[in-house]
Amino acid sequence: QVQLVESGGGLVQAGGSLRLSCAASGRTFSSYGMGWFRQGPGKEREFVVAIWSGGRTRYADSAKGRFTISRDNANNTVYLQMNSLKPEDTAVYYCAARIPVATVIPSTLPSLYNYWGQGTQVTVSS
Repeated sequence: QVQLVESGGGLVQAGGSLRLSCAASGRTFSSYGMGWFRQGPGKEREFVVAIWSGGRTRYADSAKGRFTISRDNANNTVYLQMNSLKPEDTAVYYCAARIPVATVIPSTLPSLYNYWGQGTQVTVSS
């Protein structure tokens, strides 16, 4: 069982930055694929970015050039640095973990992730 706890959300003006953190329990964190998803008001949960155990990353088009994912395996933490935030980035952001699989390319489908955090609210004002 893996527990995920997100933090770092808040209210920021358009153009500002936030850094989200996701702390994970468990001794095999380094082998898990980790992803960030978000769900805006009245919208479905959507993929933002993921990083696999080997360091390979995959970004949604909306995140490219503005968001950066990283992981610290020594501290069981994954980060999401968000710059140049826009009002349309307003959403609850969720951290997710996928148990080790043979796929090389990070998954974008929420259904393929095994564990989820409770989410952290990000609000970007115009």
